Amino acid sequence: MDYMNILIGLLFAYFLVYGVVICSLRRSKRVAPGPFPLPIIGNLHLLGDKPHISLTQLAKKYGPIMNLKLGQINTVVISSSVLAKQVMQKQDLSFSSRYVPDALYACNQSDFSVVWLPVNSQWRTFRKIMNSHIFSGHNLDVSKHLRSEKVQQLIDYCHKSGQNCEAVNIGRAAFRTTLNLLSNTIFSKDLTDPFSDSAKEFKDLVWNIMVEAGEPNLVDYFHFLRKIDPQGRRRRMTNHFTKVLQLMSDLIDERLNERKIRNHINGDVLDSLLNICPQEIDRNHIEHLFLDMFVAGSDTTSNTLEWAMAELLKNPHTLEKAQEELAQVIGRGKLIDEDDVAKLSYLRCVVKETFRIHPPVPFLIPRKTVEDVEFSGYIIPKDTQVLVNIWAIGIDSSIWEDPLDFKPERFWKSDIDVRGRDFELIPFGAGRRICPGLPLAIKMVPVTLGSILNTFNWKLHGGIAPKDLDMEEKFGITLAKAQPLLAIPVPL
Repeated sequence: MDYMNILIGLLFAYFLVYGVVICSLRRSKRVAPGPFPLPIIGNLHLLGDKPHISLTQLAKKYGPIMNLKLGQINTVVISSSVLAKQVMQKQDLSFSSRYVPDALYACNQSDFSVVWLPVNSQWRTFRKIMNSHIFSGHNLDVSKHLRSEKVQQLIDYCHKSGQNCEAVNIGRAAFRTTLNLLSNTIFSKDLTDPFSDSAKEFKDLVWNIMVEAGEPNLVDYFHFLRKIDPQGRRRRMTNHFTKVLQLMSDLIDERLNERKIRNHINGDVLDSLLNICPQEIDRNHIEHLFLDMFVAGSDTTSNTLEWAMAELLKNPHTLEKAQEELAQVIGRGKLIDEDDVAKLSYLRCVVKETFRIHPPVPFLIPRKTVEDVEFSGYIIPKDTQVLVNIWAIGIDSSIWEDPLDFKPERFWKSDIDVRGRDFELIPFGAGRRICPGLPLAIKMVPVTLGSILNTFNWKLHGGIAPKDLDMEEKFGITLAKAQPLLAIPVPL
C-alpha cells in the first residue's frame, strides 16, 4: 500500500511539474493558444479519424491560429483566410519549406519531388521546366485536342452504359479520363482502356499512396521510431512508389528505343524533357516528376468531378439550373469546348462551390519553419509543422452564408476565383508553392463536368432518393468520397 501511495505521489508530482514547465514555456515564447498537451502524446488524441473536422472544431475554441503538440512535433494550424494570406503571400518565404511525412522518404521521393523539395535551385529548375514544358499556355493549347478526345471517350463509355441500363462509377470513370489525358500528354498513349471499367488497380494504388501520405503515422510524431517504422507505412509506400516508378521507367525505355530505331520524335512532354540537358533534369528526375504528376493530378481531379456530380444529384434543382444554362448557351447534347466555359457562368459557380466545400487537399501540403518566425503577435518556433486548414476556411460562417449548404449562386456576383489571389478560396494553394497543375485542372474540370451534364440525364443507382445520398468523406492527404458515386446515364 505504501508503494502505491508513493507511486501516485510521484505521478502527481510529474504531471504538476510537466504542467508548470509547459505553461511557462508558452508564456516565455509567446506561443499561439491551443489545447493543453498531455505527456508524451501531446494533443494526438484530439485528431480523430477526420483531422480536418476535429481541428476546425478546436479552432472555434482557440482561434484561427492554434498551437498543438503532436507527439514531439510542434504544429501550428491556420484556419482563417486573413492568416492564410499572411502565410502564403506576405511571409511566404518564412513558410515555404516543407514538412515531409516519413512515408515520403520512400524511394527518395522527397529528394526529387517538386511537391516536397525545399525552395532551392533544384526546386526552381523543376518548377521552371514544368511551367515552360508542361503547363504553359502554348503547350496546353497544343494539347487541347487530346482533352476533347478523352472527354468524348468518357461520353461514349457513359452512352454504352446507359444503353445497357448500367450504373457508371463516376469517380472511377473520371479517374480513367484524367489518367489517359495525362498519359497522352506525356507519352502519347493511353494507360488504360477508355471503353471498359478498367484502371481500378491503378486508382487503388494512387489512393493507397494518398492514404499512406496523409493518415497519422507515429513516426512523424516520434522521430526516434524512424528505423523501426512500426506501422509499416514507409515500407508499404516503397512498394507503391516502386510500382509507379517501374511503369514510368518502362515507358521511357520504350520511347528511347523508338527514338533510336526510327529517329522519330512525337513532340510530347516526354520527348521535350528528354531533349533537355541532363545537367538540368536527368532520367531519375523525370521518373519522379511523372510520379508526382500521375498521383497528384489524376486523384485530385477525379475526386473533384465525383464530388461535383454527387452534389448536383443530391440537389436536383441545382442540377436542373446547370443543365438549363448548358442547353441555352451550347445546345442540348453537345460536348463543351474549352472556349465555351467563359460563357457558362453557372457551371463555373458549380465548380467553385465544389472546390469550396470539398477542397481536394484539406490542409494543402504541410509547411515547415526553418527558423523562429514572428507571426500575428506570436512566435512560431523553428521546425514547426504549419497546416493551413482550407476546409475550415471554406465553411467559415464569417465569409460564407449557410456554409454547409451547396449553393453555387453565392458566386453569381462574386469575383472570387481559385487561382490563388482570393484567400477565401484556395484549393490549389497560393504563392510560390501554388500547385503547378492549376492551369490544366481549371480547363479539365468544367469541360468534363459540363459535357457529361449536357449529354445525359442522370439518376442515382438503386433508386436512392437524392436526400439519402451518402456524402461521407474518407481522409487521406486528399478528401475522397467514402462510398463511390454510382449513377445511371439516361441518353437524350
